[in-house]
Order: sequence, then structure tokens, then C-alpha cells
Amino acid sequence: MAYRFPSEEYVQAVMDVLNQDEQYAHIARNWEGDLVFVIEPDKGVESSDLPMLLYFDLWHGTCRDVRVINPEVEEVPDAAFTLTAPQANYLRILRGELDPMQAMITRRLKVEGSMAYMLRNVPTVLDFVRCCSSVEIEVEE
Repeated sequence: MAYRFPSEEYVQAVMDVLNQDEQYAHIARNWEGDLVFVIEPDKGVESSDLPMLLYFDLWHGTCRDVRVINPEVEEVPDAAFTLTAPQANYLRILRGELDPMQAMITRRLKVEGSMAYMLRNVPTVLDFVRCCSSVEIEVEE
């Protein structure tokens, strides 16, 4: 089944994958930190759906909560990390066309939070992306 990206259904599907994946549970066993992904419209593209904020509460190899956040209606959590990029960059990462660590270092994916912590936990970051990428997406382009 394919899920619209970004959407509530997509983040729920990712949560299911994360919580059922033994490799992720092992690799991320020491990870402590929640994330907000800010998905911005691509340059020159008007979108009523974007920006969209996706929240992931990751703790010791489990995903405790996910949701789409509407900042006009609810407060944005003070997450350990906020990652911001145009939708196209997120899609390139999910499709394996852009390495997530390279995207962070080159600021195609802007990181607020401890970049040192991210760099100390590259295997966890990469396995999180692997799990996200395993969820089939459909995009209205």
C-alpha cells in the first residue's frame, strides 16, 4: 500500500515499521531524542498543504509517538531536533538519491539541534531513514 507523502497515514505507517523492525531496535537502542520534520514547498511551487510538520518521538529503539502538527492549531513541541527542507529534498532522501548525512552537512537538510549527537549516531540516523524509505509513498507532483 502506498501512502501520500507527507500525511498522517504515512507517519503512522513509519511508526509501525520502526516498532516492528528488530534491526532498528538494536541500532537505535541508545538514541534519545524527538524530531520535527518541517517539509517546505519546493522553490517556485505554491502549495496549500505545505509547510507541513511531522513529529517523531524516538526513544531507545522505539517510536513512542508520531503525528502531523498543524502549527496554526497546536503548539509545536520543543523537540531535540528540527530538520527543515523542501519536499523535493525529503523525497530524494527517501528514494535513496541523496544521502541523509550529506544533505545535513551541505545544509540541503537544515538541522537545529546537536549536529555532534547526530554525527555520533550516524548508524541510527541511517537506519531510521531506511525504515522511513521502506514505506511506499505516492506524491502528487
